[in-house]
Amino acid sequence: MIVIQNLIDAISLGSVYALAALGIGLIFSIMRLINFAHGELIMVGGFVIYAMAGNPMIVMALTAIIVVTILALGMERIAFRPLRKASPPTLLIASFAVSYLVQHSILMTFGSRPMGVDFLSGLGESIEFAGLRVPLLQCIAIVVTVALMVGLVVFFRASRIGVQMRAAAEDFTMARLLGVKADRVIAVAFALSGILASFVSLYLVAQTGTVSYKMGVNMVLIAFVASVIGGMGSLTGAALGGFLVGIVSVSLQAYLPEELRPYRDAFVFLLFIAFLLWRPQGLLVRRASERV
Repeated sequence: MIVIQNLIDAISLGSVYALAALGIGLIFSIMRLINFAHGELIMVGGFVIYAMAGNPMIVMALTAIIVVTILALGMERIAFRPLRKASPPTLLIASFAVSYLVQHSILMTFGSRPMGVDFLSGLGESIEFAGLRVPLLQCIAIVVTVALMVGLVVFFRASRIGVQMRAAAEDFTMARLLGVKADRVIAVAFALSGILASFVSLYLVAQTGTVSYKMGVNMVLIAFVASVIGGMGSLTGAALGGFLVGIVSVSLQAYLPEELRPYRDAFVFLLFIAFLLWRPQGLLVRRASERV
């Protein structure tokens, strides 16, 4: 039973990591941009929930999703579109600049101390079955993640803009020559990344009951690691990497000697460094990457 309990915990945590990694991987697949400002999208979502405290939960959640999506579109239009033809290092520096700008704007507005917020606190209750106790929040996180992933698959395969985004991910230059509108494709990619980031915000705030101007930093780092493990540019790999990081994290927390558990994250990153030494291209490799 303990093994099954740990497995459920791992899948739940991995599902959140997978959503964050998909947001990173989606932008990289099209623009070759590692958007470290994605963590600030998660953070802003948390502060929107805090600012909307006292309203119905559905209003708080929808407002967070809308604001974060608009912010993601604003990042693309103001910061990244003028630099679209710049080199990858320039884009990376721009993402750090946007990250620091948003983070310190929130810091100046709300201060540096974590603040409590009551959001979906009822989901902390556990469901008991077959000797297992599973928090309702974990069940919802898994269901929502699966639903979003299925929705993305349908979107990329059945919608016109989704097919265009897949084509742009394979060969952006050729896709533009064939009539794909770059501005629209990239804007939709940023909008989708904002939606994914907002759902991560909802989970983090519901789980911890607090918001902080640094709440997105650790998550974006883990999302980046998951994307690299899965294979940069592969959305399937990003999701797989997220689940893998979650499984490894929970397993180490459960089975490491008690005196070593405070150093769990160090062991997690050590294991993944070893993995990348063995397979630097990640688990899955995009066909376009293989041709480069």
